Amino acid sequence: MSIEPGSVEIGSQRVTQTVRGKRYASSALKHGILILLGILFIFPLFWMISTSLKPSFQQMVWPPIWIPHPFQWGNYPSAMQFEPFLHYILNTLYYCVGSVIGTVLSCSVVAYGFARIEFPERGFLFFLMLATMMLPFQVTMIPLFVLFKSIGWVGSFKPLIIPSFFGNAFQIFLLRQFFMTIPQSLSEAAYMDGASEFKIFYRIILPLAKPALATVALFQFMYCWNDFLGPIIYLNNSSLYTISLGLQQYVSSYGTQWGLLMAASTVATLPLIILYFLTQRTFIQGISITGLKG
Repeated sequence: MSIEPGSVEIGSQRVTQTVRGKRYASSALKHGILILLGILFIFPLFWMISTSLKPSFQQMVWPPIWIPHPFQWGNYPSAMQFEPFLHYILNTLYYCVGSVIGTVLSCSVVAYGFARIEFPERGFLFFLMLATMMLPFQVTMIPLFVLFKSIGWVGSFKPLIIPSFFGNAFQIFLLRQFFMTIPQSLSEAAYMDGASEFKIFYRIILPLAKPALATVALFQFMYCWNDFLGPIIYLNNSSLYTISLGLQQYVSSYGTQWGLLMAASTVATLPLIILYFLTQRTFIQGISITGLKG
């Protein structure tokens, strides 16, 4: 029995259409789930901004009012005047910038040593460094406070900034993973040209590691910007308060004025959102590259 060529072509077209239909359905399902999850995660941000623009009589009503009417723009200048919020922002920037500089400098040097320099027990020392990540801050909090208290650092930003110049296990791990993806032949060629180890690190490795360095800097900046436990332990002067402590002041002093509290929270969140969108491409590139090689 012979098979008509036309029927074969029709059958292959149907199979192709079926495969395409399944792909489109799978893609639509994935995108639908991602959209729902995106709405779920963005809802608190939307509610915070909405509440910051509501008059007081619209903030705690049922059913809730999603869009304020009228918009209470005066909540923002009022929130800035109730507490020295701009001063808190400057304090937080000082803390963040100092910590970011210390973290990038120290972690890049240590990560380069673990990734590119052969020395005895390198693997064991790297494992020992990673093991420190299992110690939560609550375990070392009291000994660190006693140490910093004995040398007179409590009441200043030194306990928050100076430790960053001694490395961070997680950031060292990220940078090490990236440094290991850089071909060793580049370092060998530089050795043949008479370059020192520091010159190779400074002139070859660091320029190639900009995505990873930007990722580490962004991680550290976000951590310091949101840090509450560290400042509340070491900063005992209100003139040194950061944004996280400033928001706590709002809760304790103006807890019932939700419009002002949400306005202050929006202002505190906005820099992180802007920073993420400005560095989104570099951030994603750094995250994707640092996981290529173990």
